Amino acid sequence: MAGNTQAIAQLLQQSLDPRTSKQAEAQISEQQTTPGFSITLLHIVADNSVPHTTRLAAALYFKNFIKRNWTDVEGNYKLPQAEVVTVKQELIGLMISVPPSIQSQLGEAVSAIADSDFWERWDTLVDDLVSRLTPDNAQINNGVLQVAHSIFKRWRPLFRSDELFTEINHVLSKFSNPFLQLLQNTDAQITQNAGNKEVLQQYLSTLNLMMKLFYDLSCQDMPPDFEENLKAIVDILHKYLVFDNPALHTTEEDESGILEYIKAGIFEVLILYTQKYEEEFGQHLPQFIESSWSLLTNIGAETKYDILVSKALQFLTSVTANPQHAQAFNNPDILGQVVEKVILPNLSLRESDVEMFEDEPIEFIRRDLEGSDSDTRRRAATDFLRRLMEQFTELVTGVVNKYIDHYLADYARDKQGNWKSKDTAVYLFSSIAAQGASTAAFGVKTVNPHVNVLDFFQKNIAEDLSAETGVEPILKVDAIKFVHMFRTQLTAQFWQLAFPLLVRHLGVQNFVIYSYAAIAIERALYLTDDNRQPIIPKADLLPLSKDLLVHLFGLIQKESAPEKIQENEFLMKCVMRVLIVIRDGVIPITDIVLQNFLNITMVIRHNPSNPRFYYYHFEGIGALIKFAAPSQPERLETALYEPFAQILQNDVQEFIPYVFQLFAALLESNPSGTLPAYYQSLIQPLLMPVLWESKGNIPALVRLLSAIILRGADVVVANKQVEPILGIFQKLVSTKANESHGFDLLEAVVSAIPVDTLKPYFTPMLQIMLTRLSNSKTENFTLRFVRFYHFVSARDDKGLGSDFFISIADSVQQDVFRPIYTQIILPDTQKLTRPFDRKTAVVSFTKTLADGQAFIERYMKGWALTCEALLKLLINPPVAPASDDIIPDADVDDLGFGVGFTQLNTCRKAPQDPFPDVADVRAWVGGYLKAADARNGGRIGQYVNERLSPEARTALSATMA
Repeated sequence: MAGNTQAIAQLLQQSLDPRTSKQAEAQISEQQTTPGFSITLLHIVADNSVPHTTRLAAALYFKNFIKRNWTDVEGNYKLPQAEVVTVKQELIGLMISVPPSIQSQLGEAVSAIADSDFWERWDTLVDDLVSRLTPDNAQINNGVLQVAHSIFKRWRPLFRSDELFTEINHVLSKFSNPFLQLLQNTDAQITQNAGNKEVLQQYLSTLNLMMKLFYDLSCQDMPPDFEENLKAIVDILHKYLVFDNPALHTTEEDESGILEYIKAGIFEVLILYTQKYEEEFGQHLPQFIESSWSLLTNIGAETKYDILVSKALQFLTSVTANPQHAQAFNNPDILGQVVEKVILPNLSLRESDVEMFEDEPIEFIRRDLEGSDSDTRRRAATDFLRRLMEQFTELVTGVVNKYIDHYLADYARDKQGNWKSKDTAVYLFSSIAAQGASTAAFGVKTVNPHVNVLDFFQKNIAEDLSAETGVEPILKVDAIKFVHMFRTQLTAQFWQLAFPLLVRHLGVQNFVIYSYAAIAIERALYLTDDNRQPIIPKADLLPLSKDLLVHLFGLIQKESAPEKIQENEFLMKCVMRVLIVIRDGVIPITDIVLQNFLNITMVIRHNPSNPRFYYYHFEGIGALIKFAAPSQPERLETALYEPFAQILQNDVQEFIPYVFQLFAALLESNPSGTLPAYYQSLIQPLLMPVLWESKGNIPALVRLLSAIILRGADVVVANKQVEPILGIFQKLVSTKANESHGFDLLEAVVSAIPVDTLKPYFTPMLQIMLTRLSNSKTENFTLRFVRFYHFVSARDDKGLGSDFFISIADSVQQDVFRPIYTQIILPDTQKLTRPFDRKTAVVSFTKTLADGQAFIERYMKGWALTCEALLKLLINPPVAPASDDIIPDADVDDLGFGVGFTQLNTCRKAPQDPFPDVADVRAWVGGYLKAADARNGGRIGQYVNERLSPEARTALSATMA
């Protein structure tokens, strides 16, 4: 092993030891810039003499290195061409030969490379994969299939496009025939080796991978080769759906084996084909329906079968979506059998569920919450029942109601002994009461007309919600969940009774109960009526808010380890929501709230482990800044500076984009203040290129730097920091992904820094813009350029204005302004959509008409064209948007955590009115032009008569009158 390779291998080994990990990681980071670093990592991964843990660490580093450093935002390689070629040559062979745990890390790296390179820049890949397939070496085949799956699975979520289908057809033309051949070979080998457990396991692993690939290859359209051979494929799928071999059974109750995974994979394929290719596949369905029915009625209750049962139920659900196939269930006797033999056994609470409730409460909640438990039996049985409900609402309601009554009666006979019967009854009722999916924002919006939710609540749920003792904990949770699920169905009077009961449940010792109470409280506080007024008014919440927040913070910090504090994001989300609802009501309790946020920040920065938790944590701090900082800015700036500075110093990458946003919000909340000394000391580190390399930092960095410039322009000038800031503008504006951020930064500079300081830079800045306009403009870049022109042109009072812009343009290239103005600025101004941008354009055009010398002397026609453009803007004069202070609710599952920038909504920067003194735009234009006309000896009136068309003349005269 070469010296450098050996040194990096040792560092990787040290990075696994908590005592030396920080130092080792820092040294590895330094090595990353040396040429060939990625190849070195691959050599460590390939070396069998290196410990497995070190090889795995090298594979993990390699994956992350490739994700960050393969291409830039424009798709150009960041690594030397020779290194790119070597990585592609070595990676596939290596991935095929390493153990599965390392394989999955390398597979993600292959997938990342494929994102940018496959297939045009890597058109040999499929041939390379096909050439490595063998008739009888399962280990090699599994490696090839793993690589193929890591590339082709990218197609699953994509929308149809010509490029996508070109890529898929390229793959199918080379891969589908060898794939089908391998399927036949694998089937033959499984049959031949029925008695050899070890060999059998390997071939079944091949079959398992082939099911995943079968899905990948079919996810957008059925491959022609599959359609031609559908009968043979169907026979193999059915053979392995009912296949069994005692040698492959697992001994543990909760450990799924290869057979369960293969059958679950087959069901996934069947669901896809049922939903998408009914015409070709429909005739083959009956045998699968029969086999899945047989499987569901004979399978055990052990948790190892959960994945298989849930997929089988999902398959029956997809079959039932088709009215033609659903007719098989259209009969009360058959439906009774379905409910009794398939739905109830899988919907009822099992011992393993109760154990999870007690031993892994957070896992119980995550599985149980809407939509996050799609592979549990309960969820799958509920979905199947709901699908049957859609087809035969009245019939299913009638059948299920009998079972609900039966279980409630059973509970009434012996409440202690038969509490599980009530749990089943409540679950059954919820399943048939909800029509359509339950949404994260509003719960169930439409209800089955044949049931009465409020009546069921009063008779069966209210007692469990209000009883202080004697109720089984899971029934308490059922009651809270019922309120949470049907929250939009409850009337205001119900909420007045229910909300205090939910708050009371935060005081219960049981983790699941108080967590569900927090979930239900948070969603109740989010609810508004038809007039967008909160269902739980601020006035009702304020008296409770201090105790509520103190209690929630206490629950979060019950245990002191960073991972335990972050475990329960539901509590932190509830804290955030309380702060959003009480708004400035937080001011009297700022110190308490702030201290708790600081304590939590100082602990979790050591080990950020739950992105959802710390997202809500920083949203909570954002809400505190939004509502408390305007009245006490120095208090918050001083308190938050130290912990935030430590996060930056210790390079806690997960938190840095949030900290930049919060620092910016603090500055923005006190616009007239001078720039505090510690922000002055931040400027230099903020200009370091390394910070700007992470694309997740850029939006927050631009916002913070802009806020600093607006508060401390004198400091920036005195420290000679204008030039490095403009260097950042140049870097940002050169890429499509960051061009808007570049212009945001530039506008902050131009509005705050004195014109005399900026004069030397205007020509090169404009040159950069004009080069992009002629070489690689985008729609967005053009509009930002137009907006920037108006931004400069409208500020003649600051020594800028249209004449200033024209003189700069002339210094780039003589008379270049004329085509830019007529071909870009005038037509594209009408495309500006934001009211404040349109308002700036109105002011810009008006001032140009009033006092623009170049338009008097050089651009005679330009004066009339400007006037027409202004009149077009005044047809619908821009009106400042109503200040809507409703804070948008981000769905955490939609946020791309960890990959880029996550916007904090509580302290989002509000759009600024650039001309607040201009209230009635049309009246202002008329008054301004009239005053200019008087100031310039009637010149405007003269131009109106000489240069305008009759229509324009009438329109402008009306405005000036």
